Amino acid sequence: VQLQASGGGLVQTGGSLRLSCAASGRTIAEYVVGWFRQAPGKEREFVATISRAGTVRDYADFAKGRFTVSRDNAKRTVYLQLSRLKPEDTAVYYCAARQGVTGQTINSINRYDIWGRGTQVTVSS
Repeated sequence: VQLQASGGGLVQTGGSLRLSCAASGRTIAEYVVGWFRQAPGKEREFVATISRAGTVRDYADFAKGRFTVSRDNAKRTVYLQLSRLKPEDTAVYYCAARQGVTGQTINSINRYDIWGRGTQVTVSS
């Protein structure tokens, strides 16, 4: 499976964006998907993850209450809704995938073996 993230852009503090991670090739339904981000000069960090059927989700502390991960396997797409954005959310956002089992989520960057190109999110103050 190949992944492509999109939906980034420039938004003001407090604004919202919806990122999409579109999969091609094999069905995305077999994969656990995670979202990560990398700000300039910083390491890539975990944002959110969702299980194969979308029934289990996990978030980084900074994302809880502001970001929502979801998926539509029929559309081969995983989403990350970003709300109440802050300047410190500025980063390149990446989606990643790994084949998994029912109910599994993965928040470790090292366990993902498929990565898409990122999408830039810039939050102005």
